[in-house]
Amino acid sequence: MKRREMIQKSAAFGFLAAIPVSIPGRAFGAKQASESAFLVKPGPATEQAHPLKPPASGSIPVAFLISQGAAVIDFCGPWEVFQDVKLPAQANQGFQLYTVAESASPIRVSGGMKITPDYTLRSAPKPKVVVIPAQSGESDAMLEWIRKSAETADVVMSVCTGAFLLAGSGLLAGKSATTHHDSYRGFERRFRNVKLKRGVRFVEEGQLASAGGLTSGIDLALRVVERYYGREAAQQTAYYMEYQGQGWMNENSNSLYANVGTEADSGPYCLVCGMDIDPKTADKTVYQGQTYYFCMPEHKKQFEASPEKYLEGK
Repeated sequence: MKRREMIQKSAAFGFLAAIPVSIPGRAFGAKQASESAFLVKPGPATEQAHPLKPPASGSIPVAFLISQGAAVIDFCGPWEVFQDVKLPAQANQGFQLYTVAESASPIRVSGGMKITPDYTLRSAPKPKVVVIPAQSGESDAMLEWIRKSAETADVVMSVCTGAFLLAGSGLLAGKSATTHHDSYRGFERRFRNVKLKRGVRFVEEGQLASAGGLTSGIDLALRVVERYYGREAAQQTAYYMEYQGQGWMNENSNSLYANVGTEADSGPYCLVCGMDIDPKTADKTVYQGQTYYFCMPEHKKQFEASPEKYLEGK
């Protein structure tokens, strides 16, 4: 399955359970030769970590907001990062992970995998970190939950076109953000009060953060680990994961996409999520004499239910 099809049609594999693991023969902070070769110097853009204060004891609650069609790597990538954080023997236990949805009914995420949410919007514990992946759902209840959670959260982060949900909550007004490069134009046209940044791995705006597409969420999650527990903890996590990407140490590492999605590009895009689409095969509808295209039937339904919402910034 192609990358774009995975995002648009939501293809997936499952996430691993948060099972504690250890690395035999290696204490936290050990400077072994193989590990030293793995660790690299940070890029200048993220030299300062803007630290966050972890709790004196217990764990940091992390909520993953999901709905139908949630892109698996968008939330499973960060899930894997947070679950793999290992700390020295101390009262603090790292991160507590759970999924949140509008209802407790099973959800089909990308590729057809079925997930039963841990909590509903009403029953979920207050999170300190919120992860918002790309997904087809966008209800008023979800947007209100994001706003409410942000009142007490340390970090509210979007991944890929999850930025549309974060921006839709109004929290990004007057701030900078990024999203998947296929959605640059759609995001910029829909959210004119948000400054879109192209060619970046992620963007941090105080407690708010947004990652580019797919694997960028892994980098932003490692960045969050660094902010809570320091660079060495993040490096140890990346080392254990055999993750050699270095974007989490330099958010300006997505320069390949810096010139994608400019106003010079005139191709059609999904008005709901901003993804580029092929008008020959895309779902479409006509509203007030104008034809609009969508990457999936669910987004067509969302538009038809409230077209003014999506045309406001167009």
